[in-house]
Amino acid sequence: MRRLLILLVIVISILYFVESNEKVGFGNYKPSLNINRIEDKYTITWSKIPYFAYYEVEVLNHIPEKNPDESSMIPYHRVIKYRTFDNSIIVDQNFPESTYLRVSAHSLFHHPLGYYSEAIPIIDTKFHKETEKPAALIHYPIHAPAPNIPMLLWTILPGSVYYEIEFISTQPENPNGILPSEYQVFSTREVFTNGYSINLSTYPSNHLYWRVRALDFSGNPIGVFSDATEIFIDHSLPQVLKPISNTGYKAANMPMPLYPVYSWIPIAGATNYEVELTTAQPENPNGVEPSRHRIRNQIIKMGTDCYDEMPLLTPGTYFWRVRGLDDNGKAIGVYSDAESFVVTRDIGKYAATFGDSITHGGGAISYSPADLEYSFQTYLSFPTANLGKSGDTSEAMANRFDDDVLPFHPKYLIIMGGSNSLRGGIPASQVIKDLTAIRDKCLLHGIRPIFLTLPPINPTAIAQAFDEDTVSNWQKEFATVNAFVRQQRYYIDLAPYFADETHALPLHYATDGLHLDIEGKKLMAEIINANWSKVTQ
Repeated sequence: MRRLLILLVIVISILYFVESNEKVGFGNYKPSLNINRIEDKYTITWSKIPYFAYYEVEVLNHIPEKNPDESSMIPYHRVIKYRTFDNSIIVDQNFPESTYLRVSAHSLFHHPLGYYSEAIPIIDTKFHKETEKPAALIHYPIHAPAPNIPMLLWTILPGSVYYEIEFISTQPENPNGILPSEYQVFSTREVFTNGYSINLSTYPSNHLYWRVRALDFSGNPIGVFSDATEIFIDHSLPQVLKPISNTGYKAANMPMPLYPVYSWIPIAGATNYEVELTTAQPENPNGVEPSRHRIRNQIIKMGTDCYDEMPLLTPGTYFWRVRGLDDNGKAIGVYSDAESFVVTRDIGKYAATFGDSITHGGGAISYSPADLEYSFQTYLSFPTANLGKSGDTSEAMANRFDDDVLPFHPKYLIIMGGSNSLRGGIPASQVIKDLTAIRDKCLLHGIRPIFLTLPPINPTAIAQAFDEDTVSNWQKEFATVNAFVRQQRYYIDLAPYFADETHALPLHYATDGLHLDIEGKKLMAEIINANWSKVTQ
């Protein structure tokens, strides 16, 4: 036994000497990274150290600054860490573009052994936003021309707030540029979704071209104009005007939120819209009269989204459709094709998300929860029921808990609320009281409450986007609520990942300063995924 101990001490001493000896050269080791991305699967490889070691692969929310000025340093935090003894790893995750990756070797005594690799963007650095462009989704060739009022559709450009569409008489002199064409016939920036309906009944020719580009909140172009697409028009064709569903739930195989949101592409001439919800396929498809299966309807003024204020709890198959109206309530065209969706409580048996608009979904000002890329649940590694409700205060959440959460009785309830209350002047003590009530109700009914700390906000951006003021002491109040959350048995700390050097929310995470955009929702989900095993053990 004594000989074994002596031998062990000798081996450890030799290893320590080898790792510490500068002449050996391990102290100068620095991995060289290579990332190969195919969709959301990343193959990461790096140079191997000629020594027995394991490697840590870290995903960071910011690039670590070299010799930073502390007054201007943007804090960085590790989103997730992987360990391997190999010099490669395959990661299947939907990471935000603004995250970075670095690798380090680790041994018995040195952490790290040598140096960290350079932190590099996890998304292909050859990807240039300045050349991004929408792509046409509908075409009207000469053998299948459009009627007088065609519907034009294009792919969504992430980060866009609205679009500028341009109609031109011939091919543009500046294809895929950012300046209007000298052949422009008509253009508009009043386009807040990825579709446009235009009345060409008085246009004298039978063909023209259109192209579209994305704009940010300030009206600056994101990328370039799309390829010019030719439209052939047959002015004698019969015209059927109907909105087109633009909800993403079915395509993404995601359940409708408890508080449904419906979205559509508008039609020319309509100023208002009526959304109808039915319990069966309408008996009068593409008609103008209400269905006999209608259970409720809602009139939307000048919009392309409908937020249902009533929860949909009864399991079953439902249908929704929408029609355009003029200022006098007269029908413009016909109802859209009815779209079905299924309501089931089974999806929420494992986990549910409970909160305000950040939980409900949407972002970049123009996108609603019907745009699934703006919902963090889309990027979670486990299924959830979305029990969020836009506009909720912490008090409203506590008041609707029995009616909205208990029917699902999830095993785990992810809770985040209080931002609307705090920025409006409700004291942190009241928010903590409401969150405590929600926690106690969870525990009473055998539900594990998993709290999320509140990401910071950006009052300047909120004022610009919504013309709403934020109380001056919001940071203190947010910090008080987050301190309470960190005292809970089960919580996930989001806040540090979303704070800049002034402890406010950076605009690249939220255009409007409040609702996290795609990058923010992806990061939010990755943090939850990375910590999920810890809070569910």
